[in-house]
Amino acid sequence: MAYQPIEHYGIIGNMYTTALVGLNGSIDWLCFPNHDSPSVFAAILDDQKGGCFKISPSLASSPTSQVKHRQLYWPATNVLITRFLTSEGVGEIIDFMPVGLSSEEIGYHCLIREVRVVRGTMQFEVECCPAFNYARDTHDTTLTPKGVCFYSDQMSLGLATDVPLQEKGKGVWGEFALSQGEIAVFVLQGIEAGAGCGLPIPPAKATDLFKHTVHYWRQWLSQCTYRGRWREMVERSALTLKLLTFEPTGAIVAAATCGLPEGIGGERNWDYRYTWIRDAAFTLYGLLRIGFTEEAAQFMNWIEQRCRELNPDGSLQIMYGIDGRHKLPEETLHHLDGYRGSRPIRIGNAAYAQLQLDIYGELMQAVYLYDKYGMPISYDLWIHLRRLVDWVCDHWHKPDEGIWEFRSGQQHFVYSKLMCWVALDRALRLSNKRSFPADRQRWLAVRDRIYEDIMEQGWDQNRQAFVQYYGSQSLDASNLMASLMLFVSPTDPRILKTLDAILCPPQQGGLVANSLVYRYNPEELPDGLQGQEGTFNLCTFWLVEALTEAGLADPKKLEDARLMFEGMLGYANHLGLYAEEIGSSGEALGNYPQAFTHLSLISAAWHLDKALTNGSYISQMPY
Repeated sequence: MAYQPIEHYGIIGNMYTTALVGLNGSIDWLCFPNHDSPSVFAAILDDQKGGCFKISPSLASSPTSQVKHRQLYWPATNVLITRFLTSEGVGEIIDFMPVGLSSEEIGYHCLIREVRVVRGTMQFEVECCPAFNYARDTHDTTLTPKGVCFYSDQMSLGLATDVPLQEKGKGVWGEFALSQGEIAVFVLQGIEAGAGCGLPIPPAKATDLFKHTVHYWRQWLSQCTYRGRWREMVERSALTLKLLTFEPTGAIVAAATCGLPEGIGGERNWDYRYTWIRDAAFTLYGLLRIGFTEEAAQFMNWIEQRCRELNPDGSLQIMYGIDGRHKLPEETLHHLDGYRGSRPIRIGNAAYAQLQLDIYGELMQAVYLYDKYGMPISYDLWIHLRRLVDWVCDHWHKPDEGIWEFRSGQQHFVYSKLMCWVALDRALRLSNKRSFPADRQRWLAVRDRIYEDIMEQGWDQNRQAFVQYYGSQSLDASNLMASLMLFVSPTDPRILKTLDAILCPPQQGGLVANSLVYRYNPEELPDGLQGQEGTFNLCTFWLVEALTEAGLADPKKLEDARLMFEGMLGYANHLGLYAEEIGSSGEALGNYPQAFTHLSLISAAWHLDKALTNGSYISQMPY
């Protein structure tokens, strides 16, 4: 089986885990039972050993050249339809994980694949071959009259169906024909060791579960308060972010996958199935902005728990497991080939032990906005936050690894200093608004010291721009946040000149190529890794917001922001999903779908729509 482009996948899930379904009808990624559990299907990381669950038209009856593939979401839901069109008929797979069920109900924590023919006739092939524990564990395959059981030492899966199956290697294979109106159902679920695979779900019950799931997602999406331009893309981003949450704790994973490369054949392949304070704080902000207060409340509960588990020195980690665990040791899966030969594949993430000072600013920004637009925070949470702010006062001046998690040594990154300023600024605002006890004089003095430090050492007079780190002349797209976080006015000459510098193409020292934005230039500051990467989707949306703000003084910049945003929408895949980066040929790169990209799309759309509608931006800023 050849590798599919990353952008050829759709995602389904149940707020515990997710699965990637390709245009060819193959589930090539599934971790079970949770987002960060070992994979059971990972063909996206090794098309020979990774394992998959594929349903597609039979090659014997419908040669590949005669099959057209379509994929779409049932409107306003995370129910995925993969459609096959041939001269003999039209068939489709409805893939979904039922949600909103109790543990006693049929369909709970199941993956359902409902195959039907809507016109003519079609013959299908089904192949299911799990590869447990990232293809490291062996398993036994036991056929039953109503499906198959796969037993491994760590876990077991059952596939229940009325379709006859036969063993093929360590998996199963089957062939079946359907005529118009006929349905075949496959139900994949976890089972107890030694238990059967479960009973097949009758077509009528599968249809009921489909309707129930559609209703759940429609009801959830009805909370969305966004009514502006590009509403369908904003809603798709919200639905995607919801899939990336972990219902038991409220944590939000950075992406559904691990190991997908930032450059084909390169080593920039990371595990994003964890919760970064930074990503989750921005995600909370994005969801809160468009009306999803319940998700914001769940995440605040998760944050409060982490604040009760500070490191011995009083600091937070930059990331945690979705269950709150602290240690995320990194290891390499040498036995897997990697997506299109991109190795090594890493699970775990050693960056959890890095010092990244910016997380305190993003955290306090999210808390401040939640207190203002969600629910007032408690005094007990404030006590923990106050300790963190005091810690920032003691440590803001240190070098760190920065937002991009450099593995080449620490620097005095401007963005890290900026977000330390944000942490103190928002803490002061919150303490004054709520009359919380605080060491205001010290916080105010440190906040002002950081401000002047950035202006003196983070601004390069020759380059006429805020630079990546003190003493450098390199640019960094993260400095676009200087105006977005109210550090400077959006019309301040320094931010406008920084914008002009970033907008230049890389050949002229800038970061923008055809309206797409690179994070930084790794040739100017080696990041400790080999190879290149694509443009960073998050940074493109940040640039849209910065241009939107600058449009107050220059209407042309507002028009440029709109053109850049709408051009960026064209880089989404057929379902409206984004990976982390875009390659030189417009292909998706990096882990997928990425929360940071989708939340920044929401934020950019919100700001841009307000500016276009009201002709004024600052009056709409939520501070």
